[in-house]
Formats: sequence, C-alpha cells, structure tokens
Amino acid sequence: MGRQDQDAVRTSLDERTACRIAALLAAVDEELPRRYPGDPGTRQPVHTVYVPADGFTADTVRAWGDQALAALDAHAPDAATLAAVLDLPAEHAAPVYERVRAKLLAEPVEDLRIDFEDGYGLRPDAEEDADAARAARLVAAACAAPDPARTPPTLGIRMKCMEAAVRERGIRTLDIFLTGLAEASGGLPDALVLTLPKVTYAEQVTAMARLLDQFEKTLGLTPGHIGFEIQIETSQSILASDGTATVARMIEAAEGRARALHYGTFDYSAALGVGAAHQSPDHPAADHAKAVMQLAAAGTGVRLSDGSTNVLPVGTTDRVHAAWRLHHDLVRRSLIRAYYQGWDMHPAHLPTRYAAVYTFYREDFVRTAERLAAYASRSSGDVLDEPATARALSGHLLRGLDCGALDPAEVTASAGLGRAELEGFAGRA
Repeated sequence: MGRQDQDAVRTSLDERTACRIAALLAAVDEELPRRYPGDPGTRQPVHTVYVPADGFTADTVRAWGDQALAALDAHAPDAATLAAVLDLPAEHAAPVYERVRAKLLAEPVEDLRIDFEDGYGLRPDAEEDADAARAARLVAAACAAPDPARTPPTLGIRMKCMEAAVRERGIRTLDIFLTGLAEASGGLPDALVLTLPKVTYAEQVTAMARLLDQFEKTLGLTPGHIGFEIQIETSQSILASDGTATVARMIEAAEGRARALHYGTFDYSAALGVGAAHQSPDHPAADHAKAVMQLAAAGTGVRLSDGSTNVLPVGTTDRVHAAWRLHHDLVRRSLIRAYYQGWDMHPAHLPTRYAAVYTFYREDFVRTAERLAAYASRSSGDVLDEPATARALSGHLLRGLDCGALDPAEVTASAGLGRAELEGFAGRA
C-alpha cells in the first residue's frame, strides 16, 4: 500500500445523506434570517424625550438644551462639582463634563416623541385634530432643514392605543399626522418614529401593521417603510393567559415593522400592584419584564429601551443633586444590563443622562479598543476573544462614537481601525 493510500481520508456517509439533511433543514434555513436578521446597522439614540403635543414647538429641543445648561450652571458649574455629586472617576471628570456641555449645545436631544397619549390626555376632537396637523407641519419643517441643535436625529409621535375606548381617536390622529407630513415632505422622512402604547394582545400589533400597510398603499409609499415601537406597559404584554411570552409573539405580529420595545415603568408597575413609592426602573418586577423583552428581541433587529424615573431634578441644589444621583445611577445600571436607551422626563435629566453615558463608554474604551485590535491582527493577548465578543467590542465603540462619548481619532489611535472596519466587525456592514 502506497503512502497516498495510507493518508487517504475515509468517510462512511454518501452525498445523498447530506442532501437529505439539507432538505430537512430547508425551512429553518429560510426562516433564520427572516426572524433573526441581526443588528439593523443604524444609530440607536441614548434616550427618548416625550413632550405633550400641545406644548411642542419648533424651539422645544433648543429650549430643553438651554434649560439643561442652566441647571448645570446653577447646580454643577464645574467638573469637580458634578464629579463629586455623581462620584465620577477623577480621570474622566473633566472630559465628561466638557462633552456634556458640548452635547447640550450641539445636539441636546437624540430622540423626541410628540405625545398624544398620557402626556396629552383626552381633548375635544377639534383640538387634537389641530395639534396633530400642527405637529406634522413642525416635523416636516424640522426634517427639511435639519439643525442638530433643534432637530433630533429621530422624532415622531406617540398615538393613543388600540383599545376600543380610544382606538378611533388614535387612528385619526395618526392619519392626520402622517397625511400632513407626507404632503408637506413629499413622502415620509427617514427620521420618523411612531410609538404604539399600552399593547396587551399581539393582535393589536398586527392591527397597527395593517393600518400602516393601508396608509402606504393609499399614498403610494414604499411598502414596509413605516416602522413603529411597541410600548410594553401591561402585564399581559409580558405573559399571556396561556403562560407564553406575549412580547415574543408581538415582534412576529408586527410583520417586519417592529423597530423597538419600550418599557413603560409606571403603567407596568401599577398593573402588577407595585406601590407608587416603589415604582422604579430598578424594581424586581421591572428587571423581570426587561429580561423577557431582551430575550425576545435578541437577534431580531428590534431594539430595547428602558423606562424613566419620575423624580425630577428641581428645587434646591440639595434636591437637584439627590435627583441627579438617582438618575445617573439608574442610567448606568441600565447600560450595564445592555439597555442602551431610556426615557428622560425633564430637561434637567439631560446632564446626568449624558454624564452616565459618556463615563460608561469612556472608562474602558482603550482596553476595549486594544482587545479588538488584538483580535483583528490575530495577535496574542491576555484575553482570548471570539467572533461574538469582537461584535460586542466593536458595537460598544460604535455606540460611543454615535452619541459623542468618543472621537473617531482616539478610537482609531487605540484600535487601529476606522469606522467602516468597526461596522464590519459589528455586523453592521
């Protein structure tokens, strides 16, 4: 027997076996990329700001930034003061403070929702009609000439829910807003975001999807262009009466239009009977709900947003500092749990939102960049990272870049990688 025969690779299965296995898994092969397309490859805002529809103006975003800066000037006029209040690491205090002030001047709000639901309430039909039409005009004007200091990267409305008592009103408001926006803009801007609140059954999500489908057909818009967020704020949206995870069914029920799941702190807590004094994003009931949401959304391209605190930073400096510490700690807690977005209820929440976010991304970015550089160069180091970890490392750097916590030059200097390469490792390319 020759050497070639001795080294021959032997197998026991014929090609027909592999073909049978492929046929067995054909449906799964087709379904996997549809159900789990991965990260959408777009910027996720660090927060959402809700403004009652009757109070929204062309200057709302700039006013929020100015009020946030005034709060800083009054209660933390320098980096040392803010660092002492929030217990920021000394080495990050000055750069974080400078970036927070710059952010409040240049782009104070990353995502804004004009609220026609709880923050607006029940109004005479003529009044809500007028506010919906006015919101459309303002959004169209903002998107036509975007100025980051006045126009958030994403904005839209939160309509009333699909429950019978307010369904017709919610649909009419959505119709007025979208019709006015489409007419004024010659279509719908990419910055548009819609929020569907108080969802209880997956069928309500499907109804929203079909409603948007009909709107697109009527106006001749690209099918599937309009997406929406699902607000999780009822107990039934987490656990159905048959014991299944309703939120997972809701993502499928959106028929490809679901963009995010938003946790509603106070409605959800109240639905479970949590006392008002203990309704908070860090309550065990909130942690359970968000863990279920996170699992349901993983890999689907649907993002997750935490809720808010209702403790406002107003009043004396001592009270503002106490509210700031609470808000900062809640934001940081969410970031550690991979909830990269939340709600802010007051302009004075913006300084601590950005302080927490910027510290989170800056405190370990050099180590993160070095690990990614080692992975990219296949060099050895003290941590053996895998492709999934490389996705997480690059995703972390990209989120820091998106919100302004990091600069492209410093990331490239540490990682040796540009934005396009980071997006490739993160699966965004």
